[in-house]
Amino acid sequence: MTVTQRLVVVPSSFAVEHLPTATFPEDDEWVALVRAPEGLTVVREAPPWADGERWVGFYGGDNGRGHDHPGALAALVAPLAEAGIPVFVASTYHADLVLVPDHRRDEAADVLRAAGHRVG
Repeated sequence: MTVTQRLVVVPSSFAVEHLPTATFPEDDEWVALVRAPEGLTVVREAPPWADGERWVGFYGGDNGRGHDHPGALAALVAPLAEAGIPVFVASTYHADLVLVPDHRRDEAADVLRAAGHRVG
């Protein structure tokens, strides 16, 4: 079964940071946190003046799928992987935020559209 989704491009750009010795960020300007044995991963909005890799987000927030639709995330990341586009994913109860490098935004949107998704 193919899971097609309606995606929006989040207007912000994001930074993905690894903090190997932190258990919590020093500020509350984060979007997503993942704590693992190797440290803390922080996703935050990238300020316009910041250096480093920027990521753009594709979000399926209006799908209302909850957590019981197998294949929804795979339907997004599989075509991106086939195109060689790196991803970083943060999931919520309702939807997934799929981040791709900002310089590959247009290519990622084209790949997702070709896979049957609606990108707005």
